[in-house]
Amino acid sequence: MSGEDGEVAGVLRSVRWSVLDRALIRRGSTPAGVLRETVALAREVEALGLHRFWVAEHHGVPGIAGSAPTVLAAAVASATGRIRVGTGGVMLPNHRPLVVAEQFGVLESLFPGRIDMGLGRSVGFVGAVRDALGAGREEAERFGELIDELLGYFTGGGSVRALPAEGLRVPPFVLATGSGADIAAARGLPLVIARMADESRTLAAIDRYRAAFVPGAHGERPYVVVAVNAAVAASDEEAALRQVPEAWATARSRTLGVFPPLEPPGEILARAMTDRERRYYEEARAGALRGDERRMAGVLAGLAGRTGADEILLTLSAFEPRDRLDTVRRVARAAGLTAAR
Repeated sequence: MSGEDGEVAGVLRSVRWSVLDRALIRRGSTPAGVLRETVALAREVEALGLHRFWVAEHHGVPGIAGSAPTVLAAAVASATGRIRVGTGGVMLPNHRPLVVAEQFGVLESLFPGRIDMGLGRSVGFVGAVRDALGAGREEAERFGELIDELLGYFTGGGSVRALPAEGLRVPPFVLATGSGADIAAARGLPLVIARMADESRTLAAIDRYRAAFVPGAHGERPYVVVAVNAAVAASDEEAALRQVPEAWATARSRTLGVFPPLEPPGEILARAMTDRERRYYEEARAGALRGDERRMAGVLAGLAGRTGADEILLTLSAFEPRDRLDTVRRVARAAGLTAAR
């Protein structure tokens, strides 16, 4: 191993590694089958020695099966035995804080010491979904207040008690969108932030969070989780091919207003895209990282070094489930996780 390789390996070993699964539907699959694949992936991720496995929340999206993250988290936790399980995240404007506290209280009671409570502020992508959820911009603007109300149910003392949450300790994380970094810092909460195509914006938000962090009951120091869409394969070309379906689905969501099921990459590359579709497709690809195992080890180490991340949260982009698992295996090997050797 060269000195440079040794330095990269040292950086990769210094951070925690986790996975966020969004339960993306692909053409020919069913929502039920995709949800079972999520549970199966969680077992494999645990066996590889990663730290967390999180699931997401999306509503009314034809290409995503994960609409009830606390329910899916319960299934994942039941199928695993060590790995931390949580949400990335529960979109708090869509829910009553009392109900969220009760749900996480049940999860923590059933799986003590393994549950994380990732919280976001996003609302439905289209107006009809926002109306069905009863959530809109007004609720999103109250994100900080909703967090305070939610956390208050765990400490108790109010006129309404959230059982079995009261007295339990479920680590909360704030997903940074808009002012999320400031909300997390003011409350002394861990921050989860996506690597943006313009990485300077990510770095600026992290710096702002660290500078304003107020130590409290949930942490004495800032804790930063950087989420990144990644594909790692035997070659750069194969890694790039894996990310084609999601980039195309994202482009379609911008032109059609809905994120569709993933299509096979070969069919997409054979298609003649309009200039508008091509622009959105390339924008979607710009925020993701991809490459062969050795190259991506350096790329991910560089990301960890620039951000000072305590943890990297991988979102996996590929049409085939086996390719998503292959990315995790390659990252785990590069990070020197014991189970991956």
